[in-house]
Amino acid sequence: MTDTLKYPIGRFAFDPDTAAAQREGWISDITHLPHQLEAALDGLSEEQLDTPYRPDGWTVRQVVHHVADSHLNAYIRVRWALTEEQPTIKAYDEKLWAELHDASTDPVAASLQLLGGLHARWTSLLKNLAPDEFHRTLVHPVNGPGTIERYTCLYAWHGRHHVAHVTALRERMGW
Repeated sequence: MTDTLKYPIGRFAFDPDTAAAQREGWISDITHLPHQLEAALDGLSEEQLDTPYRPDGWTVRQVVHHVADSHLNAYIRVRWALTEEQPTIKAYDEKLWAELHDASTDPVAASLQLLGGLHARWTSLLKNLAPDEFHRTLVHPVNGPGTIERYTCLYAWHGRHHVAHVTALRERMGW
């Protein structure tokens, strides 16, 4: 498998030295993700939604549900970081979550609806943070400490990353 299929927009990168200048763009990415994902899915059949985006990868349906699961967790993590001192957050096994019945078979509409409301709340929160609040820290049990700023960058990338999985598949398949 090529890195291009797995990372169609490249691997995640965060530069704390330029982060403040990029923050507004990341928040914009988070704001627009629900619409971009919906547009990427427009017109896909049930069969197409059940097509893996790469060999040994998740189906498009699982990707959509994964984005909702992941971003819901991210939003809660940011809220913890704002209200607790360096909270240790709960990790989850995203691969196992993607295999659960709802993530592997349910219509994508519920996750798209969830993302719309979630991202409206999340971007409202992010747009109203003081600059120093972006430096508040949370601790991931596997990945270690990270700031709200890093997580904002990560989830801006994460949304673009998964939209690109869908759009690249559509392009390869001529959909």
